Amino acid sequence: MLAPTRELATQIADSFKTYGRYLPMVSTAIYGGVGQDRQVSQLTRGVDVLVATPGRLVDLMEQRYVYLDQVEVFVLDEADRMLDLGFIVDVRRIIRTLPTTRQTMLFSATMPPAVASLAHSLLNDPVTVMVTTATESAPKIEESVMFVDRNHKAAALSDVLKRPEVTRALIFTRTKHGADRLVRQLGEFRITADAMHGNKSQNVRERTLQDFKSGRVRFLVATDIAARGIDVEAITHIVNYDLPDEPESYVHRIGRTARAGATGAAISLCSMEEETNLRNIERSLRRRIPVVESDGRPSAAPVLPMPPAAVLAGANRPKMVFTTNRRLAARQFERKPSFGAGVRRTG
Repeated sequence: MLAPTRELATQIADSFKTYGRYLPMVSTAIYGGVGQDRQVSQLTRGVDVLVATPGRLVDLMEQRYVYLDQVEVFVLDEADRMLDLGFIVDVRRIIRTLPTTRQTMLFSATMPPAVASLAHSLLNDPVTVMVTTATESAPKIEESVMFVDRNHKAAALSDVLKRPEVTRALIFTRTKHGADRLVRQLGEFRITADAMHGNKSQNVRERTLQDFKSGRVRFLVATDIAARGIDVEAITHIVNYDLPDEPESYVHRIGRTARAGATGAAISLCSMEEETNLRNIERSLRRRIPVVESDGRPSAAPVLPMPPAAVLAGANRPKMVFTTNRRLAARQFERKPSFGAGVRRTG
């Protein structure tokens, strides 16, 4: 089984151990970022199920520690993310070493043309199973958006995290640097959080994830790539500190809460620069996301139409203001937007 990230590979291997506890089956995971000696030792003893990231698998194949000529079942998980991360060359290289007679399964949250092409080259007259569409969010997730000036997002987030109902939150940022910066900013508000992203060593990432699972750390700041392997029970809140560029990523993110029949909440902090992303998400969902104030109450502001894209990109953009009231907008026309939730652009 191939997985795109170390965390996901570890999680899958743990699941095999749990579900196969009373079966005579040996499983293990191999991935980069750590020394290979322990992994090689496990492989030489023989395994029935091998979960791997593409890079480490190719590396160990080249060292002749792994042979795939006896593989009966080949599984490619998170195929869309595999392509996003540039693993397609390694994946095709691995596939060429597999026996032609095998069962192949491909799992993907989305089906862009590149994934469809990969599936066509891998699968022979496959049965297609659609569990849900990529634009549907879980019905037990309470979604909301707060309109916040970019420079005041950290303060708004600290207010959210201090609410008594927020017991465990996963916070998404767009970049690794942004995740580290946000952890420092939250520290200034006396809120302890950890960051997890690709620049962290594997040992640090595993320790951080374990602290989050155990409750020693209640708030985890992560990028999309790192969060692909996070399956933690009792995450009460998902916070989109940075809105994703792709609507599908929004659904993946908020799906980390309200698992196994539980309920959860997803809060998005939207700045003026991200309103286009928000509208794309809403267009994909085919509905509006409710707007709330900083204390979580529904906003009394009416939903105003978005200005045309040409206006958003025009030279008059610095004169745009945020407010819930058109008359107030007229008074503050030349002022810098002040912090607040439920604010709307009025043009």
